[in-house]
Amino acid sequence: MNIAEQLNRVLEARPFEHLGVFEQAKGWLVRVFIPQADQVQLLNLADGTELTTLAKVDDSGLFEGVLSQSSRPVYRLKVDAGDQTFELTDAYQFPERALQDFSCDSDTLYRNMGAQLCSVDTAAGSVSGVRFAVYAPNARSVSVIGAFNNWDGRRHPMQSSSDGIWRLFIPDLQPGDAYKFELKDPREHPLPHKSDPYNFYCTQYPDFNSIVFDHTAYQWQDDDWQNRPQRAPASAPMAVYEIHAGSWRHKDGRVMTYRELADELVPYLVDMNFTHVEFVPVSEHPFDGSWGYQPLGLFAPTSRFGSPDEFKYLVDQCHQNGIAVIVDWVPAHFPSDAHGLALFDGTALYEYEDPRRGWHPDWNSYIYDFGRFTVRDFLISSAVIWLDYFHVDGIRVDAVASMLYLDYSREEGEWVPNVDGGNHNYEAIEFIKRFNETVYGKFPKAITIAEESTAYDGVTRPVFAGGLGFGFKWNMGWMHDSLEYMQRDSIYRPYHHNELTFSMVYSFNENFVLPLSHDEVVHGKGSILARMPGDEWQQTANLRAYYGFMYGHPGKKLNFMGNEFAQGIEWNHQAQLDWYLLQFERHRGLQNLFRDLNRLHRDEPALHERDCEPSGFRWINHEDSQNCVFSFVRTADNGDQLIVITNMTPNPQVGYRIGAPTAGRYDVLLNTDSHFYGGSNYDVGDTFYTISESANGLPFALDIRVPPLATLFLKQSPVTIG
Repeated sequence: MNIAEQLNRVLEARPFEHLGVFEQAKGWLVRVFIPQADQVQLLNLADGTELTTLAKVDDSGLFEGVLSQSSRPVYRLKVDAGDQTFELTDAYQFPERALQDFSCDSDTLYRNMGAQLCSVDTAAGSVSGVRFAVYAPNARSVSVIGAFNNWDGRRHPMQSSSDGIWRLFIPDLQPGDAYKFELKDPREHPLPHKSDPYNFYCTQYPDFNSIVFDHTAYQWQDDDWQNRPQRAPASAPMAVYEIHAGSWRHKDGRVMTYRELADELVPYLVDMNFTHVEFVPVSEHPFDGSWGYQPLGLFAPTSRFGSPDEFKYLVDQCHQNGIAVIVDWVPAHFPSDAHGLALFDGTALYEYEDPRRGWHPDWNSYIYDFGRFTVRDFLISSAVIWLDYFHVDGIRVDAVASMLYLDYSREEGEWVPNVDGGNHNYEAIEFIKRFNETVYGKFPKAITIAEESTAYDGVTRPVFAGGLGFGFKWNMGWMHDSLEYMQRDSIYRPYHHNELTFSMVYSFNENFVLPLSHDEVVHGKGSILARMPGDEWQQTANLRAYYGFMYGHPGKKLNFMGNEFAQGIEWNHQAQLDWYLLQFERHRGLQNLFRDLNRLHRDEPALHERDCEPSGFRWINHEDSQNCVFSFVRTADNGDQLIVITNMTPNPQVGYRIGAPTAGRYDVLLNTDSHFYGGSNYDVGDTFYTISESANGLPFALDIRVPPLATLFLKQSPVTIG
């Protein structure tokens, strides 16, 4: 097969050996391949003058000619093809620019792979364009295709290398140009056109084109935030607002853009005293109904809501207003869409080949092959870019349990044991450890959070101490047990008292976040409000008491959007939240309560400084199942203490005695039954004084009135009694 036939059939893997400029004894041979061209003229790149007309040596589109000049020519091509005439700068005269990599390491491959804007200096001046690089070691051929070459894979075949990476520099391309990769598998069969695994920007259905993007253009304004003093996250306040960007609010009947979210969401977060915002995955994903949890563009914010720079603007505005940004990241699995990673070069390149390891039965998706260093490097880089290019402050890792266990959601015979015959995925475990070491090593102020639903030991223990190295873990046990308790009518609660107390058995085994996330308001579960028993008043009172209990309980706080004003129906990703509910008192009251709970959590050190330490918590009485009353003490680093009392029945408690750690006056900081929150405003007073009698193993006692279905926060006043 001659070179013209190779090129015409898109089977040439080393085009620089045949196309471009080649020195000869009497000058320079120039050879180009432009299918359907009738005539090709060589123009001097510097001044546009004609150098020569190339001879057509094969009807498929191979042209060549010899220039008898001493210096290497730098040229453009003027092409006549039918009734069209166009010019282009030949990519194959720049092999050095194509094959020279950009500075990166195995954790920052996005600085080298994909589409990198760059230039090459020549005798005729600087030539700008895009260097493409894609990993496809088993492909027979790879081409870059786009409107710039009429989506014709014959025009820009890439150069293969021993490292499995295909490279090509294409001059004149600019930010905004669309492209894809055209590949043939090892048996020369054409594959579906593939989006760039490292693309920074991607169009939506049906094209899913990758877009050249310039990450250097955006000018950040968050220096004050980036230079803030470092603080241990475990001892800092953390009230997280989890949001799905497409359904928080709509504007003119459509989803809001990133910039519109910056203008409306950020002031809302500030007003509501949230400290963090967490976005369910904004990485590019083909299917709206996956909510982002089936991503294929791990390096790109979804273009549903705007450009990458507009997402940067949203993060920037959060930082300028003191809000930390967390993004969800999905390294556990990926969807089977033809334009994506599945069978990328005709082989199982990103996924495990054996379906017992490589196919997830719950989500009908592929599982990354964590045993391959190329996959690990790809995934680690896809996490680091969000901290690097997008300035996010934290990464929540989705579906960690599915990564840790080979038998996750599989029956006997459907999984392959590890080398020791067990069910731990050693490769995934080592990957997770490397992820956490990388994030904390490169970005010491960042946080990582695991959604991990099992009792795997050491999720938040440092890697050097034998753990996985996460900063926090979602407390799925607390979430499940507490919601089970809250769904019960109060007459049954005395028999399930332990569902609210059991969490304290293990609360300090890990650094926990208490999550009432999107997962708790979908799939027929209803909203959090709808799960509360009783009539309308009791439902709302239950919810107020529950949120108060949550904010008193050790652990950082996370609530999905809508929780803060008692969304009435379960979440629908295609519709905005029911903001009209705020015209009703009980919903406005819940929103007021949330605002004050967030403020209390942020401003009272006792409610956050020792969230992850046993010394920050002491039960006062966890055994009063008959009255369904729970009381405990929270302690700050400086010794300041708050008392939290929750009554989970509609019966008020009068003269209810609890122990107090120190003598003095205790003021009511917050009462969830206040009329300001839509409560009954049952009279409890503003102040209590201790009596010199011991109670609940503490040296002093308080006789208090506890409202029905309510939580009280008491703080000792600095005023003492003689």
